[in-house]
Amino acid sequence: MTTDVQAVRWDLSDLYGGPEDPAIQQDLDAAESAAGGFRERYHGRVAELEAEELAAAVAELEALEQRLARPAVYIQLLHTVRTDDPEVGALLTHVQERATAIGNQVLFFQLEWQGVDEGRAGHLLDSEALAGYRHFLETARHHRPYRLSEAEERVVAEKQLTSRVAWNRLFDETFARLRFTVDGEELPEEEVLARLKREDRATRQSAAAGFTAGLQEQLPLLTHVFNTVLSDKAIEDRLRGYPHWLTERNLDNEASDAMVEALVGRVTGRYDLVARYYRLKARLLGLDTLYDYDRYAPLPGTQRTVSWDEARATVLDAFGGFSTQMRDIAAEFFDRGWIDAPVTDGKQGGAFSHPATPDVHPYVLVNFTGTPSDVMTLAHELGHGVHQYLAREQGYFNADTPLTTAETASVFGEMLAFEHLMGQESDERARLGLLCNKLEEMFATVFRQVAMNRFEHAAHTARREEGELSADRLGELWMETQRPMFGDSVVLTEDYRAWWSYIPHFLHVPGYVYAYAFGELLTLALYERYREQGADFVPRYLELLAAGGSDSPEALVGRLGLDLADPGFWDRGLEVLASMVERAERLADEVGPLTGGPARARE
Repeated sequence: MTTDVQAVRWDLSDLYGGPEDPAIQQDLDAAESAAGGFRERYHGRVAELEAEELAAAVAELEALEQRLARPAVYIQLLHTVRTDDPEVGALLTHVQERATAIGNQVLFFQLEWQGVDEGRAGHLLDSEALAGYRHFLETARHHRPYRLSEAEERVVAEKQLTSRVAWNRLFDETFARLRFTVDGEELPEEEVLARLKREDRATRQSAAAGFTAGLQEQLPLLTHVFNTVLSDKAIEDRLRGYPHWLTERNLDNEASDAMVEALVGRVTGRYDLVARYYRLKARLLGLDTLYDYDRYAPLPGTQRTVSWDEARATVLDAFGGFSTQMRDIAAEFFDRGWIDAPVTDGKQGGAFSHPATPDVHPYVLVNFTGTPSDVMTLAHELGHGVHQYLAREQGYFNADTPLTTAETASVFGEMLAFEHLMGQESDERARLGLLCNKLEEMFATVFRQVAMNRFEHAAHTARREEGELSADRLGELWMETQRPMFGDSVVLTEDYRAWWSYIPHFLHVPGYVYAYAFGELLTLALYERYREQGADFVPRYLELLAAGGSDSPEALVGRLGLDLADPGFWDRGLEVLASMVERAERLADEVGPLTGGPARARE
């Protein structure tokens, strides 16, 4: 029986029966009551609590916050697939407002814990009674120098709903409604971007032109939204005393400034790999010049459409070849309605896996259009899903990982799917196509994300030094930071100047993007360990996933023999990429010409 991807919609009933389910308000009411009782018992007393009392308080707070998270997770997931439904939007606002008010009742606990002097805090953290919450409490204190008073923190939390949160919602809903005119058709974002991966060059060029035209039409709005988020972050950074626009993100990621600087420096220092690969690709495509809309073109004769059932089989077989436990967990996502797959009106673009709460299970969203890249996206998000599923045993406070190591399982899932496909394919031309496609995805994850980090750095710095930035100024910064990645191998057209404006990460989580490069290079190092150790590596890897965020990334990865503090660590992953480029060059020489000769761009 063939599965119609349009029917692959997630079932949110494990959270609530629907927007009208009275349990939503009941959980909010229960959380509000619990928050009031918690405040009465502990406000003003955190510094005097002994270890056993502190552990009991944290456990109570964890249960409260998990219950509060359920309605918030439910309405957030529902809104991503129904952004055009005003009733869902109204409920989203209602839940956010109540959750913020309830959260403000218990905000004091973290602030008072951060205020405990170092000596007493160290003594408490050494207690066996707090062993299960040691890392959670340690990381809470990382923000100690930048905390505000409780009254100020409550104002900041309340105002978030009408500042960054509101602008992010406007951005998401704008793109969910937006349609781009391409060759006479009105297409959503995901379908336009999918056409950039078509073999026909005229189709790619038309898609890029249509996408640019749609962005240009929205550019005044998108520029204002981005400026507002930049300004909002600058204000909060100033109020808290963060020395750098990235300080908050690095603290949340449990990554030192030196570690991030080493990562960015090592990656930008190997931009030559990108140029080297795209010069090879121009030869394979038979083109004198590659333009930005040619970057993801499939090699001639290698393009194919993948059905949902084929994608499912590929991912499950790939995961099963590594671990039957991993396959079985991923199968639950398909079998139990934990995935939302089709491109539909009102649905948010992109893909993600949401951990929900430990007493439920994760949910995955993709926008499946049948490209080979969509298979990798599915493997990526299910890698996240397996990680989040295994980490549930750590509880609400310890399950989530920093963004940096959160990308480990997703990238590992992609690698498993890629190696599985390569092992099944006997045709050398098809193998070359798979390898090139994988390299381009890895370059997008490592080099493009770091280039986008360079754009973010330029934009945040310029906004603070120059004031509000025009669309032209942002386009200038975008081109200045993207061109170095390609060198002379790809020509970025003037149209490309507007393409900074559709990337949601810049708004939703400022500073996020370097985490992709972090995760990719870390995973390449882990995958090399897997190649070396074989089956012995599997249980240790699954233990890493099951550990969630119960310890620091350095400590967790260190159990597998890798040292994130070593500035040269990133070179290991980059060398794997270099070897893959060499592999593509050798395979290209074996396959020979794929086209009849150079084909020039339509000017």
